[in-house]
Amino acid sequence: MSQHGLLGVLVSPNVKETQLFVSEAIMQRRTVLAIGRCSVHYVGRAASKLEPGERIVIFKADGSLLVHRSVGYEPVNWMPGGDTLVNSRLVDEVLEVRAIRKRPVESVVIVFDRLQLVASFVLEDSGDFSLYASELDMQKAVLVKPELLENGFRPITFEKKVEPGFVDVFGEDKDGNLVVVEIKRKTASKEAALQLSRYIEAVRARTSRRVRGVLAAPDLGKDVQRMLVTLGLEFRHLDPHRCAEALVRVESTKLIDFFKKA
Repeated sequence: MSQHGLLGVLVSPNVKETQLFVSEAIMQRRTVLAIGRCSVHYVGRAASKLEPGERIVIFKADGSLLVHRSVGYEPVNWMPGGDTLVNSRLVDEVLEVRAIRKRPVESVVIVFDRLQLVASFVLEDSGDFSLYASELDMQKAVLVKPELLENGFRPITFEKKVEPGFVDVFGEDKDGNLVVVEIKRKTASKEAALQLSRYIEAVRARTSRRVRGVLAAPDLGKDVQRMLVTLGLEFRHLDPHRCAEALVRVESTKLIDFFKKA
């Protein structure tokens, strides 16, 4: 069928008409959704084989590819877009879709023997995406990238138990001073400053070293800065967006390192 409109759909198609449909959609850089019984073979940094089963396959306009099973939110196989080449052909009455990436060299081959639904779309999406971290994510971000708090900061532990509660992050600064960090996801209140002050008193009672108290948050509430100065505490701007980005980069690096070792 022709795909000159925004949407094209085939219901219970045979593999021959599906091959023509998919080939045309890929050539036109459309997004393709295919639901059917398929097997998947991957060769590249590692190797995998997925036996036949009914799955959801998505080919995106940039060449990226995802294979989803009927449960779970993560794809069981995937290929990034950019320099990925996708093509389809008929082989012994089955539909073979192959995605090949040159750098690094890897390929995914999907073989369909039965299809329930195939659709192609012209999708427009120019919206900005903003990623924000939770308070726990912000804590993790400071642990893996301490310079988010300040240069030279070195975390020692987290959730350190002191008499009034638990310190979010406990560490040392570049001069060897102990640092107690209280993290807030939203605008920090006077109560957050008082909470940090209680932690500082508990830590100072057990050490002769200088102890600094740092309240880390996106912003401070009314008159909180004045209270911090009075209590001898400090404020550090900690952006949830930057924390989220730091965690994403760390996870991406771990994934790349995993594939390098595979």
